[in-house]
Amino acid sequence: MIPYKHEPFTDFTVAENQEAMKKGLETVNNYLGQDYPLIIGGERIMTEDKVRSYNPSKKDETIGYISKATQEHAEKAMAVAKETFETWRKSSPEFRADVLFRAAAIIRRRKWEFSALLIKEAGKPWNEADADTAEAIDFLEFYGREMLRLKDGVKVESRPGEFNRYDYIPLGVGVVISPWNFPFAIMAGTTVAPLVTGNTVLLKPSSNTLVVAYKFMEVLEEAGMPKGVVNFIPGSSRDIGDFIVDHVDTRFISFTGSRDVGVHIYERAAKVHEGQLNLKRVIAEMGGKDTIVVDSEADLELAAESIVKSAFGFSGQKCSACSRAIIVEDVYDEVVAKVKEKTEKLTVGNTETNEHFMGPVIDESSLNKIKEYIEIGKQEGELLVGGTTDEEEGHFVHPTVFVGLNHDDRIMQEEIFGPVVGIAKAKDFTEAIKFANNTDYGLTGAVITNNREHLEEARRDFMVGNLYFNRGCTGAIVGYQPFGGFKMSGTDSKAGGPDYLVLHMQGRTSSEML
Repeated sequence: MIPYKHEPFTDFTVAENQEAMKKGLETVNNYLGQDYPLIIGGERIMTEDKVRSYNPSKKDETIGYISKATQEHAEKAMAVAKETFETWRKSSPEFRADVLFRAAAIIRRRKWEFSALLIKEAGKPWNEADADTAEAIDFLEFYGREMLRLKDGVKVESRPGEFNRYDYIPLGVGVVISPWNFPFAIMAGTTVAPLVTGNTVLLKPSSNTLVVAYKFMEVLEEAGMPKGVVNFIPGSSRDIGDFIVDHVDTRFISFTGSRDVGVHIYERAAKVHEGQLNLKRVIAEMGGKDTIVVDSEADLELAAESIVKSAFGFSGQKCSACSRAIIVEDVYDEVVAKVKEKTEKLTVGNTETNEHFMGPVIDESSLNKIKEYIEIGKQEGELLVGGTTDEEEGHFVHPTVFVGLNHDDRIMQEEIFGPVVGIAKAKDFTEAIKFANNTDYGLTGAVITNNREHLEEARRDFMVGNLYFNRGCTGAIVGYQPFGGFKMSGTDSKAGGPDYLVLHMQGRTSSEML
């Protein structure tokens, strides 16, 4: 098999690529405002009750109206998925992998359209949208190859007169609840992992970014996915969320989102209902409060650049975003001055023209939450940069930096999910690592230092699932940096890694006497 290489990112300094993106935006503009159905067993179902998806850069621009599933629709989808599982589980791994490879090729041909849709529906800057689309392709390519690697199981020993095999078989019907911040990549990855391993899926994407999810369903259908393997049931968590998590036929739940919702799902999934035959498996990625530690023996320019890019890329709306920095006191003032200088140069605005580093936050609820944390930050520390919003046309928050904080202040402990970073100091490197660990989360972290002993100390003691040295703490690539964290960041599921598909299967031993 050809060695796996991740999908390359686009160079937007090239005029040809700029024109291609503009054409992609034209394509998306031509289908704005359409109505979209549920898809259950391949059947399109329109409902009167719909969700309006809109452009967070331009609140009055409608991306589309998407039908909302009721509990009756969810029950129908579950019945279809359960029935389809009996045939899909018997399909060959090669067949299932080929669906993913074909889907990746289709997305690659429609790359500009999908990236443009992410710009419009999620408010992503061009480079962030391009990376999201590339990651979606990566997940399909990588998981397809992983299934071919795992299809024959794992070798176990046999004795004279017997032959033993250890194989992986699918679990059953899975519920996939995907987020809005990587509305293509994570939605696609968490959907095709159970698909390629022989499970069937109820897909409930975030209500903020439903059109891109619908367009992905079209891709899967074009790629040859049989009807009923993935069933598209957007709807409010209040209406159908608990219902599908509690359902006796739900075998596993794959969730990406907030800590509170993830814990709620974990608790409900643990309850065994009458008629339930299996303990439910939960695969959860629940956010972070990620720290960049800056040592006194560090490239201070690199440190400031890493903090700023990791904190404010996609307006800080990444579970991996740098929302706290711990700086050794010897270099604290110098790094803070560099962070201030770099942050003040960032621009914020509508991402459609590729003129701004930052776009909007996703919706009014997020904007209001961020504003509340800005007020908390003003009470706990010193506002160095930002702290303001622009809400006339879209949901814009200017990049915000607080300094003079204690490592255990609220602004340094609670997930904000916006363009706000807090900075505190430590007396030495060991204390900095101690402060970095002192959160409920353990997703990503970074250490900027040229001291090899300190790097090894961090490798041993910094308790995060993804640890980066001398770079920012965002930007994990499928197959290169498997992604997932500890503590309240989730179940350390390591998306894009060698263990991920196994989470969607169960091992079975067969022993034959010869």
